Amino acid sequence: AQFLLFKKPTRDCSFLLSFTQDHLIQPRCGSSSDVVSGNGSKPFPWDKMRLPKHVIPVHYDLLLHPNLTTLTFTGFARIEITVNQQTSSVILHSKHLQITRAAIQRRMGNSHTEEEVMVLEYPPFEQIALLAAFPLHVGQNYTVSIEYSANLSESFHGFYKSTYRTQEGEVRVLASTQFEPTAARMAFPCFDEPSFKARFSIKIRREPKHLALSNMPIVKSVSVANWLVEDHFDVSVKMSTYLVAFIVSDFKSVSKMTTSGIKISVYTVPDKINQADYALDAAVKLLDFYENYFSIPYPLPKQDLAAIPDFQSGAMENWGLTTYRESSLLYDPEKSSASAKLWITMIIAHELAHQWFGNLVTMEWWNDLWLNEGFAKFMEYVSVSITHPDLKVEDYFLGKCFDAMEVDALNSSHPVSTPVEDPAQIQEMFDDVSYEKGACILNMLRDYLNAEFFKAGLVQYPAETCPAGDTQESQLQGDGFCTRNQQTSSSAHWTRREILDVTTMMNTWTLQKGFPLVTVTVKGKTVHLHQEHYMKGSDSSPSTGYLWHVPLTYITSKSDTVQRFLLTTKTDVLILPEEVEWIKFNLGMNGYYIVHYEDDGWDALISLLKENHTAISSNDRASLINNVFQLVSIGKLSISKALDLSLYLKHESQIMPVFQGMNELIPMYKLMEKRDMDDVENQLKGYIVNLFKDLIDKQSWNDEGSVSERMLRSSLLLFACARKYQPCVDKAEEYFMKWKESNGTLRLPNDVKTAVYAVGAQTIEGWDFLFSKYRLPWFNTERNEIEVALSISRNKDKLQWIMDQSLLGDVVKTQDLPYIIVFVAKNPSGYHLAWKFLKENWNKLVQKFELGSASLAHMVIGVTNQYSTRERLAEVKEFFNSVDEKSSQLRCVQQAVETIEENIRWMDINFEKIKIWLQNNM
Repeated sequence: AQFLLFKKPTRDCSFLLSFTQDHLIQPRCGSSSDVVSGNGSKPFPWDKMRLPKHVIPVHYDLLLHPNLTTLTFTGFARIEITVNQQTSSVILHSKHLQITRAAIQRRMGNSHTEEEVMVLEYPPFEQIALLAAFPLHVGQNYTVSIEYSANLSESFHGFYKSTYRTQEGEVRVLASTQFEPTAARMAFPCFDEPSFKARFSIKIRREPKHLALSNMPIVKSVSVANWLVEDHFDVSVKMSTYLVAFIVSDFKSVSKMTTSGIKISVYTVPDKINQADYALDAAVKLLDFYENYFSIPYPLPKQDLAAIPDFQSGAMENWGLTTYRESSLLYDPEKSSASAKLWITMIIAHELAHQWFGNLVTMEWWNDLWLNEGFAKFMEYVSVSITHPDLKVEDYFLGKCFDAMEVDALNSSHPVSTPVEDPAQIQEMFDDVSYEKGACILNMLRDYLNAEFFKAGLVQYPAETCPAGDTQESQLQGDGFCTRNQQTSSSAHWTRREILDVTTMMNTWTLQKGFPLVTVTVKGKTVHLHQEHYMKGSDSSPSTGYLWHVPLTYITSKSDTVQRFLLTTKTDVLILPEEVEWIKFNLGMNGYYIVHYEDDGWDALISLLKENHTAISSNDRASLINNVFQLVSIGKLSISKALDLSLYLKHESQIMPVFQGMNELIPMYKLMEKRDMDDVENQLKGYIVNLFKDLIDKQSWNDEGSVSERMLRSSLLLFACARKYQPCVDKAEEYFMKWKESNGTLRLPNDVKTAVYAVGAQTIEGWDFLFSKYRLPWFNTERNEIEVALSISRNKDKLQWIMDQSLLGDVVKTQDLPYIIVFVAKNPSGYHLAWKFLKENWNKLVQKFELGSASLAHMVIGVTNQYSTRERLAEVKEFFNSVDEKSSQLRCVQQAVETIEENIRWMDINFEKIKIWLQNNM
């Protein structure tokens, strides 16, 4: 392990000492005397990844001066600390910061003494140690001062550089931050763990032409020189380091006030300020909703929403300054799609929910990230269903649960609450299990308790931990984070017994991975129930020891009144009042479990769908489609039974069952596309097109209808054109030719653009024309649609070029590379290229997107999850065994390997059966 050590300068020598554990090397100083070596090195005084609790930060005074020309910044941090346990060292985080001076100030009566201290650095843990020449005593306050400099980060985390191009073609630079989970240490030395909450006073130096933003409003601006202004921001509330944020840019803004007087502003690059109004109105509505819902006032005077041109994830909940990818915030009523409106509203709802769940009430450590993310994801649906009822968000919730189950069914999954230690493991927690599964089990709890009862408990959670009106004061717990005190919590709504029951029930969902498969066997009026751990994989013999408290709901052919039953044992029995023709469990897919109907149970449900599918809700139909195919994967049902059920889709018109049918059927031919199976593959494609043909033919080529009708239209037309359904291709070609003849000025209906672009991009001339428009600023709201079209070309040179351009990041933003590479991987002409690209650029991708990140996982899984041969499996294993150990141990690599193994097994068992079924049913 190599350490860097800093000491007080002596004469003109920086006295920078570099040493290993065995040797101390002292550099030349002032004269040309020889280097003296010896073994008098000081060991780094701490050997754990987590910081000690000896010293607690109370207040940070930060001064930052970014230079947007040299792409560097200087910083000065003064940190007031309290000592809990006598020590002579202060351990904190620092990453890629060049520390030039460090000192500790102590109070002696009325006087202050400041002494410079030695700094040791331990890069493997991203820690530094300040070694004091005197002991730091318990109960006394000290101030740590550190001067440092660094480069603006070239990645998407820390204090990083972002650029945009004006309408005139000028490239402009700005600097923004992304600190969650462990990158605040790249901008200033700090105690970079969520439990070390403190207050922040931030000052930023900038050129007069720029503007600075931070969590709090500016209280004053001081002119330091003709060319330099220093902005002083108000003192923040007590918060974790990962929520600190600052931006230096030339953004413009629009603002409005909420009913309680909070100033909401949306900031964006000047040319896009006309796309900020929708987000502004949505944010005002949503913040008003949350203040009312939680009965806790929003504790800051303002809430800014800033659209950053380069941004890795969707958005970030920094307190008072939420940051977003441009496509997650900016909406053009003339050009944006229906799905963009839904997506933007949901993301704003998510980040504003975090202002309470995450910012006010924070998990103590990243193992409980789901308390932040699961709650915020769940609150998206609660809030938007009330503030924007026209979006009908509740229709899409079950899709999130299906997404979570896909990864949660693998052996490589993890419990919602799971131990993590290093930054890569922490990054890996930002996955579908923390977000989607977290939200789904909360939704299940709400359904079990009823909405009002659940709300009472939910509202009590932040209210008890951070009492209203005291969010800025010392009633925040002394250790600096809001967390539920298990011993003292009481409730006017829940008895102790009920709290215990809910806790016991929820522990079965948060402390063990996976989810249950409930098998239902009906014998007359008796219903036999059996639960087991649902897990895919060749060695997925039922896991012993897994038991859930499953809140079952059901209706029958004789009664559509929802009945409830809590299954807490391996097996149980319930008695019906009379015999029934069919029984449907897990109403609306509100429960996070799947159901198998033994004997003729599935046949009865398939008959129901065939004869009268609207007898059950569209979400119930979607859940049957999902469950029947999941049961094929573990050998409980044959593929022919699942395909029998799919026949009813010819009469389906609702978005969720249609989407779920596509989600189950399309991957089947995608597996075949990667192998020499053209006959069956083409038959299967024909079957799917035929299933949805009537619905495709009914679609109008305009933007009329509800949001769900418009999203359904967009997906169906893209599918039909990609599958070369001739009426669709002809119409799209006609639109593309007219659009091209108008030099891109003809206004295409927003919901059909992707299909039109996809057909147009199939010729080289069309592809080049489309890309020429992609580069223009007035096509910025359509960039995602154009990227999809460019990535499904059959021209391999074009596919390679678009991936290369994404990595360069000049014309195509590198933030979009994870999506582009996966689009190319799903393309029969591109999957070899995408895998080769991933392998050849692995180190660059890790550097840019960070080890363990969701972006990296998206690429690894998206590029490999349609492989189904032993040769491909060997290739994937061989590559990841050849890279460094940290990369090879990533959870996404285990998921990729498991998924390919599952695909091989699935194809071995089902391919011939699909072939026979298609022959009999086409």
